Amino acid sequence: MNSIQSIIDQMTLEEKAALCTGASSWTTTPIERLGVPDIVVSDGPHGVRRVPDVHAMNKQSLPATCFPTASSLASTWNIDLIHEMGQALAEECIALGVDIVLGPGVNMKRTPLCGRNFEYFSEDPFLAGELAASFINGVQSKGVGTSLKHFAANNQETRRFSINAIVDERTLREIYLPAFESAVKKGNPGR
Repeated sequence: MNSIQSIIDQMTLEEKAALCTGASSWTTTPIERLGVPDIVVSDGPHGVRRVPDVHAMNKQSLPATCFPTASSLASTWNIDLIHEMGQALAEECIALGVDIVLGPGVNMKRTPLCGRNFEYFSEDPFLAGELAASFINGVQSKGVGTSLKHFAANNQETRRFSINAIVDERTLREIYLPAFESAVKKGNPGR
């Protein structure tokens, strides 16, 4: 950890800001003078979504294995199966040069208007958290990182980047946050 802090201490404000925006939609900005390489991410906990050129405007995806969606995986209640699938997904990430998979998704299914419900395990916080932790541990057991998503209480597509979800504290603590908490504590995403 000291080497990481040492690198951060040497970074300029501009370099730190560049890490927040990325070099492209699918890569972080490398900081060559400090030996920090770019990191390649892939959208899709259900398959490694890659494009031929991360800097090109053409967003046609390359062929990839299509794994079952989180909603269908949750119906198995099988944490061992989901761990194994996470390992298989990680192996494909390694073969395709992907460092971090953007997933799993643990947001709660609270409305049919959420166009990403298929990406979320369950409407039950306990089940979603357990399955997410198993997925994370499976992927990360092969050295590939995970990025837990999406923001809690982000349950709609219309204005999803700017919506102000007003949720009382009890609902946040009992419904929206437990799956995230369990996934973080038991899976340690991005470790």
